[in-house]
Amino acid sequence: MFLGLNAESYDRSYTDRTLVQRLMAYYAPQRRRMIALVAVILGITTIGFLDPVIVSRSLDNLRNEVIAGASNGSMTNTIALLIVFLLGVAVLNWLGNFARRRLTARLVSDVISALRHDAFNAVIRHDLSFFDKYQSGKIISRISGDTQELAQVSNLLADLVTQFAILIVLTIYLFSVSWQMTLTLLAMAPVVILMGILFRRGARRVTRSSFRVVGEVNASIQEMVAGMRIAKNFRQESVMYQAFQKINDHSYTVNLRRGVVMSNIFPALNAFEGIGTAVMMYVGGHFVGAGTISVGVWYLFIISLSRFWFPLTNLASFWSQIQSGLSACERVFALIDAEPSVKQVASSKWQVASSKTQPSTLTGAVEFRHLYFGYAADQRILRDFNLKIAPGESVALVGHTGAGKSSIVKLIARFYEFQSGQLLLDGHDIRNFDLATLRKQLGTVSQVPFLFAGTIADNIRYANAQLSDAEVETIARRIGDGEWLDSLPDGLHTEVGERGGRLSLGQRQLVALGRVLAQRPPIFMLDEATASVDPFTERQIQTALNLILKSSTSILIAHRLSTVKAVDRILVLDHGRIIEEGNHDSLMARGGHYAALYDTYFKHQSADFRVAI
Repeated sequence: MFLGLNAESYDRSYTDRTLVQRLMAYYAPQRRRMIALVAVILGITTIGFLDPVIVSRSLDNLRNEVIAGASNGSMTNTIALLIVFLLGVAVLNWLGNFARRRLTARLVSDVISALRHDAFNAVIRHDLSFFDKYQSGKIISRISGDTQELAQVSNLLADLVTQFAILIVLTIYLFSVSWQMTLTLLAMAPVVILMGILFRRGARRVTRSSFRVVGEVNASIQEMVAGMRIAKNFRQESVMYQAFQKINDHSYTVNLRRGVVMSNIFPALNAFEGIGTAVMMYVGGHFVGAGTISVGVWYLFIISLSRFWFPLTNLASFWSQIQSGLSACERVFALIDAEPSVKQVASSKWQVASSKTQPSTLTGAVEFRHLYFGYAADQRILRDFNLKIAPGESVALVGHTGAGKSSIVKLIARFYEFQSGQLLLDGHDIRNFDLATLRKQLGTVSQVPFLFAGTIADNIRYANAQLSDAEVETIARRIGDGEWLDSLPDGLHTEVGERGGRLSLGQRQLVALGRVLAQRPPIFMLDEATASVDPFTERQIQTALNLILKSSTSILIAHRLSTVKAVDRILVLDHGRIIEEGNHDSLMARGGHYAALYDTYFKHQSADFRVAI
């Protein structure tokens, strides 16, 4: 029915009671505002109760004055007082509702802000495998769209609470006036409640599917906008449009079904309200004729019918919206509760400088012991993998695609969890370190460096926010005496654009390397870009690398001959195993796998090869 809108694997079902209890935990810090809101609601309730009662009694007084032959002046005074009262009630009611809505808006805004904070905090603490598996657009939809839906429902519930408070007070008063008419009024309530219950299950299903399709649309738009450059290069705009049209039609169908389910309750309830009014007219007329109640009381029950039906009708008709809020809440809490794949096993955090077992700064010793790792249970990348890297040593990882080079770097950064074996830093199991503190000790540059929108200085300072402009410039000019900066229009203040799109790949690498120099990490990891850069930029990059290699334990996934020659040791990997190791000259002399890789990947970069050409 819902076109295959499947839940994410981390989704789970919560009972309404559980959802409400967890939500109340977010409202608990807002006690003062909630008390003020309750006081305002009580004031509105009093006004809403007095309004029909005073009108009812005024009608009876006017009737009695007519029967008693009172003068026109006396009746005019009674009507004038009634008009003044109604105007006063209207003004007070407006002021009360204004205060209620203002308090509700502030209260709900704080709650939604806290909920979004927790959701985003949960997301950023997930390992990279979470983002590999789930589309970022769907995650964004939960943090922004679903929480906004919950905010709207929270405002609706505040309205319902006010209406029900008036209903309860009015019902108690109506019992004191005529218990027979009150019972007649209450006899129709179960029908409304039953109709709301019947809509409940369907409403939860369609609203949950609606939220999922919104996530699909967001994910599709984000991917298409990010890939717009590629689409234009291959002239695939029409294909992209058709793909979006398909998902948009999908969204239209699902939301249309949601709209049908949500809107069907209104006609049914309005029809039943008309029947209820007819019943009260008939029964009330019978009691008036029998002299059991007065005309004013009859009017009181008729006008109370709408006040009685309004909250019940709203509860039933907006039950689907309430279910929307609960569905949204369910999706947000599922995101918050999603279990990370990477788990630290130690109870203490690695952050105390005086710790005897875990120093405040790593020396950079790295060791893999009989480690097994795979991205899936049936897909082993590393098998019984063993490797020791001494503090301050630089190693280059080379090998064909799929050999396991990137996996080694990702495991050290704790982006993924290994299945068995040990990974030690300075002799301590990596799973005993606090993740946030550990990653402060690691400097990583990916194959396609990611830059945030802003200036080059902003991106270098990203690793160390305390750096002054002068310190940032000093770091940048350590790379090739700053020649690369002079080629940019505004130097350090050059805007890099979204994802660094205004810079070349080589310039982005230089900025990313400058960021690592600002961080000064004890362990540095680099996945070199495979794309060629001009000789000038390559020289600048190598200068930055040499600066980092002097002060850090370095693990480089190498694609440049200059990088391979600069390291202390080269590790040749094949299907998750180290099959050769040594420096460039010794491995070339051996004439093995590395020599074959050299002829494939590195030979064309050598000066001798260029001269021969």
